[in-house]
Amino acid sequence: MPSFPRKQLMLGLALAGFADLGQAAGFALVEQNASGLGNAYAGQAASAQDASTIFFNPAGMTLLPDRQLVLAGHLIKPQAEFTGTSPLSGGNGGDAGDLSFVPNAYFAFRLTPDVHLGIGMNAPFGLKTEYDSTWKGRTQAIKSELKTVNLNPSIAWKASESLSLGAGLSIQYAEATLTNFAGAPGTVKVRGDDYDWGFNLGVLWQPSDATRIGLAYRSEVDHTLKGDATFSAAAASNGGVTADLTLPDSASLSLFHKLNAQWDLLADVTWTGWSDFKELRIVRNNGSTLGLTTENWDDTYRYSLGANYHLNDRVTLRGGMAYDQTPVSDAYRTARIPDGDRTWIAFGGQYRVSDRSTLDFGYAHLFIRDTRINKTESGVKLSGTYEGAVDILSAQFTHNF
Repeated sequence: MPSFPRKQLMLGLALAGFADLGQAAGFALVEQNASGLGNAYAGQAASAQDASTIFFNPAGMTLLPDRQLVLAGHLIKPQAEFTGTSPLSGGNGGDAGDLSFVPNAYFAFRLTPDVHLGIGMNAPFGLKTEYDSTWKGRTQAIKSELKTVNLNPSIAWKASESLSLGAGLSIQYAEATLTNFAGAPGTVKVRGDDYDWGFNLGVLWQPSDATRIGLAYRSEVDHTLKGDATFSAAAASNGGVTADLTLPDSASLSLFHKLNAQWDLLADVTWTGWSDFKELRIVRNNGSTLGLTTENWDDTYRYSLGANYHLNDRVTLRGGMAYDQTPVSDAYRTARIPDGDRTWIAFGGQYRVSDRSTLDFGYAHLFIRDTRINKTESGVKLSGTYEGAVDILSAQFTHNF
């Protein structure tokens, strides 16, 4: 029975659209606003530039106006192409990525002089890969998709002139779909979903008027996906299945420093606890194992630097770069998640439409390091290389009430 590697799928934000590949390493989605994309998301736990701070550091809401709405969207074009060999006939699978759209929405308001409330809707993780159905690696993977929708009510308290604290609840839906060719039983499709919850915490410290330091943490969310396995040519093998899925925790340390009237400097280090992803195990309702893939991912770090240039009262220009480690080692890379280290180059800006409204835009190109795969499953060895890249174009509307 072929295994069903699981966590490599994911994406998309619900209700409005899906992205085809997670743009941070692994299958995390860092695209939670457009205002931060131009800085390659440097300093997001300290910048608190708008209500999207609900995701990055809820304590930042204490720096916002009385009421603010943020609506953002991202066009994402990933590329993932395999070249190599296997004992099976067929092509190399084509480009596993496709153009897609991912939205975010946030609303924050002041409840009392020192307390702010907010709510966000987003997708903190996501990935989808899909090959041609007759490609030479079809017994290992055809389609792999994970969608999440996250509702994030939050609160922030200004404890003093220099210190703010924040917390939020993550109410999360996850849905996974995996397909591959299983030989005589035909193509097998495994699908499951679940609701669960986690939390996020944040601290924002302002040692001076020019400097802010942010520390933020997002907890794990433990899902038990429940659904069905269906075989295209062996209906008697169909049945219910479950799979445990832990979406990892993360912690960010960010710096925002206003160098002078024109320049802001931003920096960030983010850790993600991917090492909890040891295996993907699909279990039938009778307790037998339908599929098992060893993953053995590693914890990762993402490093980013950015700058803002205030051209005038209406226009701000942004730039940034980042390095994003992959959690996947060469020994455990699978066709479902052919992930590699990423280097970000980004630029963007903001235009102040009026005293109450702004438009943000950003563009980033991600250079993904070529990766090797040498994976044997169900007696079929897939060996070769992956080449990949990602382009992201984002826009955002922010309005103060």
